[in-house]
Amino acid sequence: MNKLSSFLIALLSCLCATAEVNYQVIPLPQSVLLDPSGKTAPLAKGMTVAYPSGNAQMKRNAEFAREYLGLNPRKQSKKQSAPFTLSLGLKSDNPDAYLITIGKKGVQIQGASESGVFYAIQTLRKSVMNEEGDTIRLPWGTIYGTPRFAYRGCMLDASRHFYSVKFVKKFIDVLALHGLNRFHWHLTDDQGWRYESRSLPELAPKGSWCPDLVTLDDDGLEPLPASQKTGYYYTREQLKDIVEYAAERYITIIPEVDLPGHMLAALSVYPELGCTGGPYETYPFLPFRGLEKDVLCAGNPKTLEFIKKTLNDLCEIFPSEYIHIGGDESPRDRWRECPKCQARMKELNLEKEAQLQTYLVKEIETFLTSKGRKLIGWDEILEGGLSEGATVMSWRGYAGGIEAARLHHDVIMSPTTHCYFDYYQLADRNAQPACEGGFISLSKAYSMEPIPQELTEEERDYIVGVQCNLWTHYADSPARAMYQLLPRLAAICEVQWMYPSQKDFSQFKGRLEKLEKIYRQLDYQFCPSFE
Repeated sequence: MNKLSSFLIALLSCLCATAEVNYQVIPLPQSVLLDPSGKTAPLAKGMTVAYPSGNAQMKRNAEFAREYLGLNPRKQSKKQSAPFTLSLGLKSDNPDAYLITIGKKGVQIQGASESGVFYAIQTLRKSVMNEEGDTIRLPWGTIYGTPRFAYRGCMLDASRHFYSVKFVKKFIDVLALHGLNRFHWHLTDDQGWRYESRSLPELAPKGSWCPDLVTLDDDGLEPLPASQKTGYYYTREQLKDIVEYAAERYITIIPEVDLPGHMLAALSVYPELGCTGGPYETYPFLPFRGLEKDVLCAGNPKTLEFIKKTLNDLCEIFPSEYIHIGGDESPRDRWRECPKCQARMKELNLEKEAQLQTYLVKEIETFLTSKGRKLIGWDEILEGGLSEGATVMSWRGYAGGIEAARLHHDVIMSPTTHCYFDYYQLADRNAQPACEGGFISLSKAYSMEPIPQELTEEERDYIVGVQCNLWTHYADSPARAMYQLLPRLAAICEVQWMYPSQKDFSQFKGRLEKLEKIYRQLDYQFCPSFE
């Protein structure tokens, strides 16, 4: 074979191994401007990606570029240029903003902060992930992205069904893929207490047990025998490991202790904290038996001691600005009948039992403030009067959020009408597993507008974020949890990132086809539907 033939074969092989991409990803960047010349820049495996020295987060971003794009990280050098560079300095009021420039100098990513650089890398990752070949052709142009909302959240309930550390990290990866930055982790409820308490060592081992609660999953967790009386929970070391894992992906974990209701797991260990003194026992969610009337006794001084100890445990582990205290679905039947609670109402000159919950919330807020934290709760914390610095998560529709915004409190919109992914997602209920009830299709989730028109311009500024929720009453395995989450998370992430004028469901469906290929590559279970 002569040299010319060898050259032609090598050239043909190179051409066959190249692919060309576009940047139509989810969430869609605010601007994608392609160079009219039609020129491209190569993205080849093993290509150098340069990052600023002395910045551990940027070094980690470069390692993500290696993981996602096959690049080879090295520190930036004035003497040696690189075909792919990461840098800071983008001028924007939004720290998550990014700019990708692709031209004759190669690929340049600039972020308003380290998180912006991470989102830019994710955008390129999703742009090229379905392409084949060792070299991918990137069209020249500029891609600019910046999210509409600072708080972009998703909640996972780990009380009704426990999920392994391995799955929780996978869940965090899914959130990162979609550009979310808050992981709301529901860690306690009637079915189980899921985190270790250093100050109350019996709480997690005993309070985490519930019959028939855990099903087999990919980490080998099995149903617990009734004789064991010790359940699954996360140790402090595991929690810290997960917090670090999330932080590397620019996700803040917001832990939740749901109180004063949904406390049966804690009452089963400390019955003296209930109004009746018990005995109390945890029970599986199914078959559903209604809201549990037994709640923490608001008139017992030991109740606040207990709450402060458990919240202090969270403050030691989670660096989140917010600590979620739940506050939802707390019946007041026991308080009406409890001498201690009635005596406390008389002492505080309260007229309604709802004001007892406000009393607890204010005491908790004072404690969290002393720890440098902020209180966040479901919209029931509005009842009886809202504590001064509380943030409201509006779940019973939009009304609670509207009321809180008018009172000049920050609001996270999370209404059941659009954001509850434990609901059915297909019109034909027989075509999907049993769910909590309700129906939120992909198009319904995508149609959400978080800022109500009836608010004034000033009041609208208090709508600071959007969150979807995955309650796991029926999600008895990791696969089932993922099926309920995807692809509706893709719809909500565009609500979180994009302005209404930018959204188009028909165009979104076209981009979703590409994202679903990525789901398959990553072995993410999802509901294949465009309803």
